Amino acid sequence: MHFLVPVGTTGEAPTLSSEEKRRVIELVVDEVRGAVPVLAGAGGYDTREVIEAAHVAAAAGATGILSVSPYYNKPTQEGLYQHYAAVAANTNLPIILYNVPGRTGSNIEPATTERLAQVPQIIGIKEASGNVFQIADVRRRTPPEFLVLSGDDALTVPVMALGGEGVISVAGNEVPADMVRLVEACERGDFAAARLVHERLLPLLQANFIESNPIPVKAVMALAGLVEPVYRLPMVAPTSQTLQALRHIAVELGLLAETTSA
Repeated sequence: MHFLVPVGTTGEAPTLSSEEKRRVIELVVDEVRGAVPVLAGAGGYDTREVIEAAHVAAAAGATGILSVSPYYNKPTQEGLYQHYAAVAANTNLPIILYNVPGRTGSNIEPATTERLAQVPQIIGIKEASGNVFQIADVRRRTPPEFLVLSGDDALTVPVMALGGEGVISVAGNEVPADMVRLVEACERGDFAAARLVHERLLPLLQANFIESNPIPVKAVMALAGLVEPVYRLPMVAPTSQTLQALRHIAVELGLLAETTSA
């Protein structure tokens, strides 16, 4: 992988304590040993708490932060700008914005991203709006050096065709080598090769959201023996139907043997 993102959505940050988040970041930093950047999750609906989380991430050794936009309180566009400007003013770490309106209840509009791209500490955005027109507009409005990253695995190829630089991936936890091949093919401009990888992975990319992320991806990783199938409330284990569908897809992709049982 080109970089790692501990304590993001798939890393179950909402149900981790502050101390657990710090420890997870430290463990990842220790394992990476400087080989790739570590972009730690540090977002939330209270600007003061996000600033503190950024300080914790820096102290734990992170080289940047991924900051999801404030959720539930649904700030205005000016509120979003002021929130991120305040975070940027209080950390030396580079910041990747994270726009995921389906989870947060508010959208960072392209005009606001354009403004934020002028803030020196803010170097990019993870765009998970699912709106290709919006993502294209963000790319058009922002400087070439501003990173536009897909927040949806299934949209990585079109986003990179529009000038995006990659993806912050859910499936990268299950099929990291395949996701790297897909992104690197796009970087070479070989979209025919990227499309072949995309088409092979598409059933998995879709199945990862049969139930709320990270339930399906964690289930697949548990079937493969990579993690324990432990879920903290309010997240719960997948239904038997979901697990059966995930097992079938994992077998088709060669992630599990035919005889693997739950």
